[in-house]
Amino acid sequence: MSRFSFARTWAVFVKEFQQILRDRLTFAMAVGIPILQLVLFGYAINSDPKQLPTAVVTAEQGPLVRSLITALQHSDYFRVVQTGGSEAQADAAMARGELQFIVVVPPGFERELLRGQRPTLFVAADATDPAAAGNALAALGALAPQALAHDLKGALRPLAATPPPFELRVHRRYNPEGLSRVNIVPGLVGTILTMTMIMFTGLAMTRERERGTMENLLATPARPAEVMLGKIAPYVVIGYLQLAVIMGAAWVLFAVPMVGSRPLLGAMIGVFIVANLAVGFTFSTLARNQLQAVQMTLFFFLPSMLLSGFMFPFAGMPRWAQWIGEVLPLTHFLRIVRGIMLKGSSLGDLLPELWALLAFTLAVSAVALLRYRQTLD
Repeated sequence: MSRFSFARTWAVFVKEFQQILRDRLTFAMAVGIPILQLVLFGYAINSDPKQLPTAVVTAEQGPLVRSLITALQHSDYFRVVQTGGSEAQADAAMARGELQFIVVVPPGFERELLRGQRPTLFVAADATDPAAAGNALAALGALAPQALAHDLKGALRPLAATPPPFELRVHRRYNPEGLSRVNIVPGLVGTILTMTMIMFTGLAMTRERERGTMENLLATPARPAEVMLGKIAPYVVIGYLQLAVIMGAAWVLFAVPMVGSRPLLGAMIGVFIVANLAVGFTFSTLARNQLQAVQMTLFFFLPSMLLSGFMFPFAGMPRWAQWIGEVLPLTHFLRIVRGIMLKGSSLGDLLPELWALLAFTLAVSAVALLRYRQTLD
């Protein structure tokens, strides 16, 4: 038996390294995924969201009310996007996900405050994501006794003493107890379907290619669109089976509420499943083997999980990260599933998210069909 040879080991090392360099996709993933993680965690992720959209509903425009609005605008946590209007309009905007907070100044607020009667300032918060609202509500509580300090001078100085001149009453909507599972479990529906649907479809075509059965498929009279639909349809059924398991656990184990329509949720999930299967089919036309299909799935899944609002508040990310997140189907699906389950949203409330999902599905399907035709050639 020959002795151990460093020269032979070095030769195998050089051969293997050259093989890695020839596999450009795998090498790009090995370099790209760490860079992607560094950029996302370093720049895009923020667990303390600020500049949250806020509406102020008030029938009064006195100096004290204006001081309250100014204090909110100067706070880093609130971005006043609407003043005036009706409470019903603000409620509808919050149901659509356009507002995070509604501040309601009741009639006679200034009169009661000047009389020392400590009027109530009502605040409604969208608590579907407790992490997004928690720090802002804490800042609002600290802001309350300071908001009118500039106005309560002279004869009004006694009103500035503790307790604060007005009472702050907060109503956490859709998740009054602030339970994280109420937000996380519906989001798991989207993340699990994203991972499994893309991977299943991506592996399906590459497995055909590796086993040599692709030639048999190409020899059939089936057209590219027919092959694509035939490959996708079984996984739609699997996706609904996964949905049944996840939703059953959500209701039995975690007591997650279901306020909206179950048929509407089922239809929306079908659109989301098809969108992810189209992505997986596209990856299968790019990957040369199953390993590359898995790598591309992970490369797509990582930003989907981090930039969609599943793990971190969407409003806390910088603008460029939100633009990327708006392209991802998981972002829109999370708004849909949380809106239906926690808010009771109707189809009209969810149309913007539905159009975004449909547009993504059509675009990715077109790319998949184009790539598949190139594979045939």
